Amino acid sequence: MQGYIINLNRVKEEDLIVTILTRKNLLTLYRFYGARHGTINIGFKLDFEIEESSKSTISRLKDVIHIGYKWINDNKSLRLWQDFLYLFHKHLQETIELDSFYFDMLEEASLQWDKQNPKRVAIEGYVKLLEHEGRLHVEPECFLCSKTIEGDISLIRAYLPTHNECTHTLAISQKGLEELYQNKSTLFLSDKEVDRLWYVLLEGL
Repeated sequence: MQGYIINLNRVKEEDLIVTILTRKNLLTLYRFYGARHGTINIGFKLDFEIEESSKSTISRLKDVIHIGYKWINDNKSLRLWQDFLYLFHKHLQETIELDSFYFDMLEEASLQWDKQNPKRVAIEGYVKLLEHEGRLHVEPECFLCSKTIEGDISLIRAYLPTHNECTHTLAISQKGLEELYQNKSTLFLSDKEVDRLWYVLLEGL
């Protein structure tokens, strides 16, 4: 079985409670510490087995193989990736069974992470997530005052549209948003706009 680590909690010195997003499930597993065990961390992709326990309600994570990324030794890329994946823990933590969308989206993002600005990859993936969950608001209506937005749009958490004067945050160009929403591409967004959308993304999925 393969999955992405989206959360870790240390227990009993070096033992871990590990949350893993797989193609169909969100798993919570116990990882025993041992000298032969390799280090694992948030954002890592693993191939692993599950061992059921008669003494605990939490199954054991075993036979772990770390599936590395080409960019794994780039600390900046890895930190951005870890920040991105940690958001999935809060978003999905009450979920047990999932469809394959979330795993597949992360698979695609991991392959693109070093081919362009990782923040752009994350933003494009997030818009796909919002659309998948039926939460992508493409209508130019302000979430705060309910009036039509004419001109550039400011986005708040969950990429909800607002007037720039309602939130006093950086406005995003209409052309850039149209390309993002229609083609899931940040091509027409400036680096400054991308930084703003990344900041909004970090507020939560």
